[in-house]
Amino acid sequence: MTTQPTAHTVPSAARRIAGKAPLYLSSIRIWESLFALPFAYMGMVLAAQGWPGWRAFIWITVAMFSVRTLGMFANRLVHRKEDAANPRTKDRHLPRGLLQPMEVLVIMGVCAVVFLVAASQLNRLAAILAPVAAAYVVLYSYAKYYTWGCNFILGWALAIAPAGAWIGVTGRLELPAVLLSFAVACWAGGFDIIYSCTDYDFDKQYGVHSVPRRFGIAGALWIARSLHLLAALALLGLGLWMGLGTLYYVGWTIAVALLVYENSLVKPRDLSRVGIAFFRVNSYISVQLLFFTILSLVEAVNPRVM
Repeated sequence: MTTQPTAHTVPSAARRIAGKAPLYLSSIRIWESLFALPFAYMGMVLAAQGWPGWRAFIWITVAMFSVRTLGMFANRLVHRKEDAANPRTKDRHLPRGLLQPMEVLVIMGVCAVVFLVAASQLNRLAAILAPVAAAYVVLYSYAKYYTWGCNFILGWALAIAPAGAWIGVTGRLELPAVLLSFAVACWAGGFDIIYSCTDYDFDKQYGVHSVPRRFGIAGALWIARSLHLLAALALLGLGLWMGLGTLYYVGWTIAVALLVYENSLVKPRDLSRVGIAFFRVNSYISVQLLFFTILSLVEAVNPRVM
């Protein structure tokens, strides 16, 4: 005699998914969206020279969250074997078996579809370029197996955000958007190099490529500082190019001070404060720069408000 499955003996798929929702959210580190999302919104408001409308805002937000989630889960899936061997990452969900590779693939598929749909709701160019962006954020995770330039490649993965948002508003990729994306690429590449320093010994042992492994920790930190200098200059150039107001330069000054502080936290023989530099300071940089950019645009429209 066979026993018919019941709701009590066989949990529904929805119930299983709901039960793992906290694992999904913690696995993608949704709070790290504060790194790139503010720059996407910067691209959005600068392209529109103000508020672009709720429709553009909603679809840009959906696109950015979905493509970031796609990239993060791809990164976790591709690197699950190294993560299991690395003391810093061995407690992540895939190495511990809390999530299964097939689950991650399904989520990636859903995110890819949502991203492509969101891009198609913006304009023709956004829809055409969306598959390229999706492929890039998935494939960049393989770069560390082939080139020490993987940190720069990650930087450009985050730099897609402002350019994509700009295209989402205007239907064109214009030079100010390229300059903003260059700034983000240098900023993100720099902090990824700093973070990679913590895996220097592991990367040497397992043959994983990175800027720190290629140039040593001291050399890598100087490269990170150089990238952050370029980011600061690019953001300054953006303000001058677009004729942004005084308040933008207040935000720029704070961003530069935070970059200086971030780089002062890490030394070749003392990486103990990399966590602070990576998570807290970088979130402050992007959020406050967006805030002052918006204030600058408000000031330009109605100086009396400020």
